[in-house]
Amino acid sequence: MNLVIALLVGMLFAASLYLLLQRSLFKIIFGIIIFGYGTILFLFVNGGVTRGNPALFLDGEAKQPMEMADPLPQALTLTAIVISIGVQMFTLILLKRTYEASQTTDLDDFQNTDQID
Repeated sequence: MNLVIALLVGMLFAASLYLLLQRSLFKIIFGIIIFGYGTILFLFVNGGVTRGNPALFLDGEAKQPMEMADPLPQALTLTAIVISIGVQMFTLILLKRTYEASQTTDLDDFQNTDQID
């Protein structure tokens, strides 16, 4: 199972790298989105897929540390989700403004952007 998930993470990163190297802004944005998903899956799997009790102590119970789930990978995954959504929204707004100004999404056509009114 770990090999399948590792291959999936590698395929997500490879697909995102391929899309990031394209000349269309739409493909670059899809590459950023897939890269965010790959990062989230990597952090989730890196924390270990185990079953454990939440790290809560109720009524003075004493629990062994091995019985509790590690909250750090969960916090990192949530942080990666929030950052990924922020970057996606920023790039979508940037694409919208760029298209409104230049009427194209091809990076090769941006060489003469100084003459845009």
